[in-house]
Amino acid sequence: MNKQDAEQLFAYNRWANSLMLATVARLTPEQLSRDLATSHQSVRATLTHILAAEWIWLERCRGVSPKAMLDPNDFPDLGALKRRWAEVEQDQQALIDGLTDESLARAIAYINTKGERWEYPLGQILQHVVNHSTYHRGQVTAMLRQLGAEVVMTDFLFYIDALAASA
Repeated sequence: MNKQDAEQLFAYNRWANSLMLATVARLTPEQLSRDLATSHQSVRATLTHILAAEWIWLERCRGVSPKAMLDPNDFPDLGALKRRWAEVEQDQQALIDGLTDESLARAIAYINTKGERWEYPLGQILQHVVNHSTYHRGQVTAMLRQLGAEVVMTDFLFYIDALAASA
């Protein structure tokens, strides 16, 4: 992975998150919080998990090892999630802007929320963050279908097509 790859991945991730957030904004508060018997129960809780993972990995890349993920109860509505997400994305962009091809190979050590020490190259961590978010956006899409709501396609190649169409 090089800096250009990281820039593209995180631009894609912001695009996909934005589309997903705009789509779930059409849900009622009850639909957003309804327990759908999935791994994170509700659309709101799954979105909070995506945000929490993006935040915790950002912190780890900065040399901080938070002891816990963000609490879904701290985000009672979509507006609260969007505000915190904007902050995280701004900080992610600052991290991406400061990258070099060489820094992507640098090992990042951290302590996970279970107290275990792990270490990976920064480039692999960044790939993981986007892959993790993609996985859980897919879960949100499945939940939207369960709710009978409109879904949105956030696959990487849809992003590439959207870029080409806007050029």
